[in-house]
Amino acid sequence: MEHVLVWGYGSIGQRHSRVLDSLSCSVGVVSARNIEAPRAYKNIQQALDEHAPSYVIISNATASHIESIETLASLNFRGKVLVEKPLSAHPIAIPQNEFSALAVAYNLRFHPLLAAMREKLLSDRLISLSIACGQLLSTWRADRDYRSTYSASVKNGGGVLRDLSHELDYLSWIAGPWKRLTALGGNYGALNITADESWSILIELESGAEVVVRLNYLDQPPRREIVATTERSTLKADFISCELMDSFDVHSMQVDRDYTYEQMHRAMLANDMSTVCSVEEAVSVNRLIAAIEQAATQGVWVKNDH
Repeated sequence: MEHVLVWGYGSIGQRHSRVLDSLSCSVGVVSARNIEAPRAYKNIQQALDEHAPSYVIISNATASHIESIETLASLNFRGKVLVEKPLSAHPIAIPQNEFSALAVAYNLRFHPLLAAMREKLLSDRLISLSIACGQLLSTWRADRDYRSTYSASVKNGGGVLRDLSHELDYLSWIAGPWKRLTALGGNYGALNITADESWSILIELESGAEVVVRLNYLDQPPRREIVATTERSTLKADFISCELMDSFDVHSMQVDRDYTYEQMHRAMLANDMSTVCSVEEAVSVNRLIAAIEQAATQGVWVKNDH
């Protein structure tokens, strides 16, 4: 039985714990709070000593991710590490470490809709891509005041641009690297929070394709969709209805809400890194976020210098 440690026990940490338990792992949890878990530890040193994990998931606040990596490295942890997305609040050097693997939890890569979209785009020339994702923030975590969550706080690395960075990760994964971009967005005072609430981003890819990305904490009802126009067809993936449209053909899928997490953890446990987001790819997402914020602040087009 593989010993796994989940560091941070908010809503996402609880999901990781539940999924790993369903995969017959021995799951320990590190949390400063008093929590109901069979193997709960107050600090990481105690957890490493007593639970002896071979796989650690960092699921605390975004602003603590890099410090947590640094702490694990300083304690000579040499197993696998998966960091919740985004890797960090801002582009920053990754601490030296001797982990057997270091990856970032962009689990949407494991969604069958996205895999099907990626496969189709490999055999056709992309002309334009429209990505939209939004949901009213108060409905994200029904048991908590949204204004007290990390999502609402700039200090804790929150904001919709980072919370919904899945869309920025899979953009490059399915369509290739970006060449230049411009953007509008930020905090509009709609939710009484300090973090950014809405973005519209215009991107030119290296391939010449045009991309529009819209992200917000405001949409009612929620939406998450991709529309791709290629030389031969129009593709639409709707993650809410779980349908893929290929021109006039519609294909429905049944996908459990934990499926992508389960597949991601199966891949990590099996040391299969072919689909998991690498730390280098996650750093590229952070650079993309920084470029979007620069474009909006300065009112300019920003080129990709990496």
